[in-house]
Amino acid sequence: MRLTVVANRAPISRTEEGDWVTSVGGLTTALLPVLSDQGGTWVAMGEEPDLPEQQDYPAEDPNFRVRRVPLSQEELDGYYYGMANSVLWPLSHYMVQHLDLRDEFFEHYRQVNERFAEAVNEEYQEGDVIWMQDYHLTFAPALVREAHPDAVMGHFWHIPWPAMEVFRILPGARKILRGMLGNDLIGFHVEEYAKNFVESAEVLLGAEVERPEGIIHWKGREVHVEAHPIGIEVGRFERMSESDKVKRETEEVREEFGAESLVVGIDRLDYTKGVLSRLKAFEEFLEENPDYHGKVSLFQVATPSRTEVESYQQLKREVDEAVGRINGQFAGDYWVPVHYRYRTYTQEELCSFYRAADVALITPLRDGMNLVTQEFITAATEQGVIILSELTGAAYLLPEALQVNPYDQSGLAEAIRTAIEMPDEERRDRIRALKSTVADLNVHRWADDFLDRLAARREGS
Repeated sequence: MRLTVVANRAPISRTEEGDWVTSVGGLTTALLPVLSDQGGTWVAMGEEPDLPEQQDYPAEDPNFRVRRVPLSQEELDGYYYGMANSVLWPLSHYMVQHLDLRDEFFEHYRQVNERFAEAVNEEYQEGDVIWMQDYHLTFAPALVREAHPDAVMGHFWHIPWPAMEVFRILPGARKILRGMLGNDLIGFHVEEYAKNFVESAEVLLGAEVERPEGIIHWKGREVHVEAHPIGIEVGRFERMSESDKVKRETEEVREEFGAESLVVGIDRLDYTKGVLSRLKAFEEFLEENPDYHGKVSLFQVATPSRTEVESYQQLKREVDEAVGRINGQFAGDYWVPVHYRYRTYTQEELCSFYRAADVALITPLRDGMNLVTQEFITAATEQGVIILSELTGAAYLLPEALQVNPYDQSGLAEAIRTAIEMPDEERRDRIRALKSTVADLNVHRWADDFLDRLAARREGS
């Protein structure tokens, strides 16, 4: 079974020395072994003008091809920073106040999707299975279907699909649905998102649906809509977190911050991640619990993200101000309440932070799955406690986490105290159950299950 993967990012990147290496990431990890074994093509956008449009990889003994869709800066601004990240991203996360609805965004998005579809059509061979990824490519499936009516095609949506009442706010919502229904199989992290999609198709397009089965009847075809929760590469994180280097760095982290209890938050600096709300909740925790002054510190990592977008620039300013305010009010001679790092870390470094944490604060205002949750659980010691937003996909699968409403600032402050004071036996019981669940969510199993379902569609079952 040859595979055509269609994704925003390519699976290989060029080092400063000019060498080509595979990129780090769950999608690459899960799908490159399939491409290497069975052959195929990975279609992605080309952001740099000097990159080859077609590249067989590895060069010395190729087993798959990278096909790039070259984009000008104007196209990148409209398609990626505009429609994808200033329209579809906030809408899907219920952040409608951040919508930037410009006609030129929609037009660039449509044009780039057409070019992606053209690239797929040119690479397609009879019998190929096509797997599209995420919210950057909603028009492309229907365009490929027009050219190849019998193609087997799936799509995985990596963020939430919002309730129909929210999705219909979007001008062009019906066009996006029609594009997505070019697929045979559409996957989401959890049942809630799958049900939201089916309802959107039924109400906005008048499609005939079978709700319990998650089937949409469209243009003489059956489109199956299913939950396929994604995981991480568990084995690699386990090995990394148990390495001597990470254990040594873990001790250094604990010594650097010097707190009896270390609360850790690790996020992209994105308004969906709830970093500002989390800081305010920690501030309330300190106000309500003076006995913990000097004993508890928050270590917040914020990875720079979409720095070209004004709403992200504003968020950074607000987070900087909140950190300064909290430290200015509560810091003592030898104690800093909030240690804030606005930078990117390696996965090894992140593993040392996970292991050093007594408590992980993972409190997005909305999130499709949240893989940091699974990384923390995999790397954490048996003393680690996780406070998890109930508005993440992960919350459906991890009931042993302390679940909170991220909008409930007082409730989150109380959860911090509960986590710090949790008895050792309860800590061990919770983290062991969480580790077992995450091991079963392995990213390789996710890819295999989805591709098995696509293979079954190809065989007509």
